Amino acid sequence: MTGESHTDGTAGFLLEMGMLKRAKRSGWWIAGVKEPESIAEHSFRTGIIGSVLAMMEGADPAKVALLCLFHDTQETRVGDIPHIGRRYLTAASNESVTADQVSGAHPAVRAGVQRIVEEYENGTGLEVLCAHDADKLECLIQAVEYREQGYQNVQNWIDTSRSRLKTASAQSLAEAALRMTSVQWQETYLR
Repeated sequence: MTGESHTDGTAGFLLEMGMLKRAKRSGWWIAGVKEPESIAEHSFRTGIIGSVLAMMEGADPAKVALLCLFHDTQETRVGDIPHIGRRYLTAASNESVTADQVSGAHPAVRAGVQRIVEEYENGTGLEVLCAHDADKLECLIQAVEYREQGYQNVQNWIDTSRSRLKTASAQSLAEAALRMTSVQWQETYLR
């Protein structure tokens, strides 16, 4: 490929990532949430949570944030398949989707993005553990927020997310999120 072609392929990937700002986290529809957050909104807070968890656990916050940032990028191609949907569908692996997404990108971008997704999906280090916990903790916190807004069918998301947390830091933050109301968390910064 020519340099211009790699540039076009890379720009195409970046434009495709913009779809994540418009695509909704469809699993929440099952709980009756009519306008759930977008995949990009979820990924943003997952990155923040991952960085915080990494700091608390002694891992590399920048690496965890990077893993979190790319963890759902494949959903531009396969959508946000709710857990129940996975019972009936066989989706391509995230690594395979990513390889297709970046196939026309600059070689360094192609290799870098594929490496990040591969590590998130198959790695075993502390950073990967923090990134996975961040994804679950973000879901738990979102469920708590939806519950406070009056959506009553979110307890399963809370319970499932909580049971999958591995690090002590994620577990303690989940406990705090479960005992605080939005007014109480606002008081933490209004003091």
